[in-house]
Formats: sequence, C-alpha cells, structure tokens
Amino acid sequence: MCVLENPAPTLEINITQPADPKVAGDRPPLVFVHGAFAGAWCWMEYFVPYFTHKGYTTVAFSLRGHGDSEGGDYLDLVSLGDYANDLRRVLEELDRPAVLIGHSMGGMVVQKYLETGPAAAMVLMASVGPWGLVESSWHMMLANPGLAQGISFMQTIGKSFINPDVLYEGLFSSDVPQERAERYYNQFQRESQRVILDMTLWDVPRHPPRRPVPTLVMGAANDAFIPRSMVLRTARYFEADPVIVPDMAHAMMLEENWRHAADPILHWLVENGM
Repeated sequence: MCVLENPAPTLEINITQPADPKVAGDRPPLVFVHGAFAGAWCWMEYFVPYFTHKGYTTVAFSLRGHGDSEGGDYLDLVSLGDYANDLRRVLEELDRPAVLIGHSMGGMVVQKYLETGPAAAMVLMASVGPWGLVESSWHMMLANPGLAQGISFMQTIGKSFINPDVLYEGLFSSDVPQERAERYYNQFQRESQRVILDMTLWDVPRHPPRRPVPTLVMGAANDAFIPRSMVLRTARYFEADPVIVPDMAHAMMLEENWRHAADPILHWLVENGM
C-alpha cells in the first residue's frame, strides 16, 4: 500500500528582531506555537511585542491550514505529525536551538516534535498533556457543557452556530473589550478533525523528549479546557515545577492581564540563563 504524505505547504512565519539585534546576544530565539482554532495572530497581539522588547528574537507562525498558511483545502486530512513537521521546518531556518512556547494544542505539537528533535527549552501553556485529550474533554463537558457543545458545532456545522458569548466566557476571565473579543472571534476557525483524533488517542507522544530540556508548565486557574489536574500531572511527567496563574482562563496570551502569564515566563528564562 502506498501512503501519500500531505505536501509541505507555504507557512505564514513572522520573525521579529529586537530594535537593537545585538541585545539578543546568545539568547535563544522564542518560537510560539498556537493552539487549536487559532493562528500566529494570537501571539502577535501582546507576547511578540513584549518579548521582543525584552531583547528576544521571536518567531510566531501559523500551522498549515491556519492563519495565512496554505493547507486549508485539506485541513481534515492533516495529522499531528504534519504539525510537528511544520514546527521542524520553522526551526531549521534558525541559527540556534530555540525555546518552544506552545499553547493548548500547540503544547502537544511541541511534545510531538521533541520526540525526535532538539530544543533549548520548552514552555507549555495551558497545554494538552502527554496522555491526550480525554481528561480535558471530560473536564470541559462537566465544567462548561455549553462551551463543549459550541466547540462541537464549530467543528461539524460551522462557527456561525456557536454563540460568541459562550466562546468568550470559556476563553477569558478578564473583561476583554468587545471590539477585541469580536476580532478574535472572527479569526477563530475549524480545526483538523484528524488532529483531534490524534490528540485523543491515535498519535499522542509515545516517548519523552529525545534529550531532556528545561521545562516550564503553566496553567490557568479558571481554565475550562485544561484542568489543574492535567497541569500538575504534566509537570510531574516532565519533572518541572507547575505555575498556576490566578484570575486567568484558557486564552492566557489574549487576556487583559496577559502580563500575569508573560512575566513568569520571562523570569523563568532569565533564571535559567536564557
């Protein structure tokens, strides 16, 4: 049997240098990997300007079929392994190992890549754990059944059938201004059905990172998607100290109090000599 791999599409890649490139010195670049239904845009709002201002080269890219990347015409055929290969292609363009910062599904993409690839470190933000989506799916159905139903509708019959207020309440703890909330809603999209199945059972990471890497595991106290229990288990698995950010929900990088998530990451990077 001949198995055809999905072609390598052109990816949207945003590389931002500090105003004075010399400031970056020997610091590793920061590569941001977005979660399901999103794109590079979610990092460009706050995290990219913040960390670039702090002297880091930042890379925010959209996985195939997301944002301005190609691949949307065959999105449901795309696998978790394809996303890991997208990350690999981005990293191959850099001149040194990077810190990989993955949010939600993006954290799973990072873990999948690290089965075979190198990195300077990883930060998992509200990330799916190594065991997949089962625990978080049950948590969402119990904690916010309206959100679980809305996500299901978005996947099967289209975003127009999900109440924006339901999505808003599931993603944010802070009072995000209506204009911004509507802009985010308009940018959200369907996710690959194949990837959801891969993250549920078919292709969860089978091995820890090929080489041990410094790891920060961060969760949000009011997260309707990723429960505290998953954050703690993931931290134990990677032998990392967990950080649970109070007064935050799942979309940590887009909250009004986004600095409460960004500052601990910066502190951890500095503390670890990066």
